[in-house]
Amino acid sequence: MKVKRAGNQTVVFADSPVILSSYTVVGPMEGRGPLGKTFDQVWPDTLNKEKSWEKAESKMLQEAMQGAVSRSGFGKEQIDFLLAGDLLNQLISANFAARQLGLPLIGLYGACSTMALGLAVAGMLIDGQFARQVLVGVSSHHDTAERQYRMPTEHGNQRAICAQWTVTGAGSVLLGSEGDGPRITAATIGRILDFGEKDTNNMGAAMAPAVADTILNHLKDLNRQPSDYDLIVSGDLGKVGLRLAKEILLKSGVAVGEEFSDCGVMIYDAAQDVHAGGSGCGCSSVVFAGDILRKLRAGTFKRVLFVGSGALHSPISCFQGESIPGIGHAVVIEG
Repeated sequence: MKVKRAGNQTVVFADSPVILSSYTVVGPMEGRGPLGKTFDQVWPDTLNKEKSWEKAESKMLQEAMQGAVSRSGFGKEQIDFLLAGDLLNQLISANFAARQLGLPLIGLYGACSTMALGLAVAGMLIDGQFARQVLVGVSSHHDTAERQYRMPTEHGNQRAICAQWTVTGAGSVLLGSEGDGPRITAATIGRILDFGEKDTNNMGAAMAPAVADTILNHLKDLNRQPSDYDLIVSGDLGKVGLRLAKEILLKSGVAVGEEFSDCGVMIYDAAQDVHAGGSGCGCSSVVFAGDILRKLRAGTFKRVLFVGSGALHSPISCFQGESIPGIGHAVVIEG
């Protein structure tokens, strides 16, 4: 059997899956940010006529996935699998959105790395000839995440300066075995790394080692340098985690410059007072499915390394005194 692998952790696709279409839906705060014009739909508020934040998040994800399907020009009957995930217990946003689409569902959980994980798995399904088309959808919502992981926003708790702001947004992409568009050429599946960080307000510090580890192994597996990419973008380390990841890479002998950025840093500006930046799996999904894909299609970027970063904790594990495991999954997209 011919194994489509390079090195220890990287898969190289023989028949590179094509990103046929994408669609993004965000909340009002994200719409006011520096990337506001790159999103397809901006909600007027975080409920958008729904009775709860959780219902709103599921609706947002459903609209993003339906938007990607409609934009592609293909019908739902041509899609073999739906890969979807979110931050909430039992993936309720993804599950409730999927029941409206009627597609075979593979639920994914990678915290903020879920979009990158979804792209990697979708690529394997298509390149392995298990599917012709795969729809990937990911969401998060500031208020649902605060209610589950920390304190309801009504409490008005003071946020730590290292804390990140969970993005209200949903991004979706449709991948196919053939067609026109940017191609996913490789994927590096990350390892769990845990250096004992227990502060749930400092997720950037918890995730940074795993992201750096994935980048290092990716470069080693493919014998590449950071300069081989127009953009290396994590999602979502925020300002604290991005700085730490760069320090780890430098100590490991890999120097990165302006080509290394982070979706959580890109989505908000300083005037929006989000402290360390954005987070949530909706953050990297809307930045990738919006601004990054637009630049790939326009030829501004030729090759991008998209590294999803996940803090794999839960309220229960934190209450029991556990530390926060981190993970990073990477995919290469070429225009």
